[in-house]
Amino acid sequence: MTQSLDSGNGSTALRKVAWRLIPFLGLLYFFAFLDRVNVGFAALTMNADLGLSATAFGIGSGIFFLGYILLEVPSNVMLERFGARIWIARIMISWGVLSAAMALVEGPKSFYTVRLLLGIAEAGFFPGIIFYLTCWFPSQHRARIIALFMIALPMSSVIGAPISTSLLGIEAGGLKGWQWMFVLEAVPTIILGFLVLALLPDKPADAKWLSTDEKKWLQNELAREHVDSPHGHVSSLREALTNSRVWRNGFVYFSILVGLYGFSFWLPQIIASLGHMTNVEVGLVTMIPYSLACIGLVLWGRHSDATEERSWHVALPSLLGAAALTVSGWTTAPVIAFSALCLAAVGIYSGLPAFWALASRGLQGAAAAGAIALINSLGNIGGFLGPAAIGFVKSYTGTYAASLLFIAVVLAIGAAVTIWDRAREQRALAMVRQT
Repeated sequence: MTQSLDSGNGSTALRKVAWRLIPFLGLLYFFAFLDRVNVGFAALTMNADLGLSATAFGIGSGIFFLGYILLEVPSNVMLERFGARIWIARIMISWGVLSAAMALVEGPKSFYTVRLLLGIAEAGFFPGIIFYLTCWFPSQHRARIIALFMIALPMSSVIGAPISTSLLGIEAGGLKGWQWMFVLEAVPTIILGFLVLALLPDKPADAKWLSTDEKKWLQNELAREHVDSPHGHVSSLREALTNSRVWRNGFVYFSILVGLYGFSFWLPQIIASLGHMTNVEVGLVTMIPYSLACIGLVLWGRHSDATEERSWHVALPSLLGAAALTVSGWTTAPVIAFSALCLAAVGIYSGLPAFWALASRGLQGAAAAGAIALINSLGNIGGFLGPAAIGFVKSYTGTYAASLLFIAVVLAIGAAVTIWDRAREQRALAMVRQT
């Protein structure tokens, strides 16, 4: 058995791990992102009910990330210490309860408060999952695997858009439709939190569905690649948190998330501004860009693994997203604007798998947990800035053109940093080979 695993690069073990973990983790991420961005669909009726201006909605949407950012690193360190099973379950149950509590908000202050608490509760979930995947999959397979996991991100909007907008029409039990939407979409998250306790193994050694030889091969492969990495490795938490490459990756992720969350939180309202549509029609039309993003994300992640190239697979999608957002913001033709929004979705989402495959190189153990959390924390500053900037600029200009141009510029700067960092790394490797 060991010989066959070695000759086949452990394909049997990796297939088994992928089938056991990725669908379940993807389901968790589906509801994580749905509970995070369904506020964008709620805004179609909630803003009027609560008297929220565009600026107030933008701030409330983005304030989620303040608590999220502050607790990312401590949460991921706790996950590495206590294990993914217990910590991911804790995160999901607490954020599910607070997501349902969004139904209780009564105005801007309570809106800000619950969104802030929701971010605190969810802190550590996404970087925890990325760290968890580094404990199961060697780096040469990660873009494809992360793509399969992250397809849940746009898929949550493909499926969630028509469901969320349909729920807005409910009027029962003294609750508005947007209140029912928050409650009903939070229930699966709480249930899944308890299922995590029963179904999620902490590490390969705990997986009852792997043979002894499969466990041994997987553990040896992960250990070997850490030692043999040509990119160097970070071995301590302190080194991870002060490593310049980690901070540069954090800035690139910041640029991506300025675009991603600015786009996601405001897309239903941007689409609604293109023509006269009902809420349900807005939900159906919103499915289209996210469906294309699902396809682009998987195919581009596979291409990154097949070519063993990461940097250009991060930079090119960001440049596509920047160009498309610029066109969408400044054209007066609804069909062209919507087509550009579709291309923007493909660009913004497609580079994510390659980015995390790039950012997680040379990281292991507590260093990986801390570095991935720091990168995610820095990135999620963009999660606050993107939605807030669009709301602020929209309030003062009356259109989305200038705000979409702003996030397009940020995406382009992130792409430039990625290309610069690639050139810098290649020069460093060339100098090492010469010596």
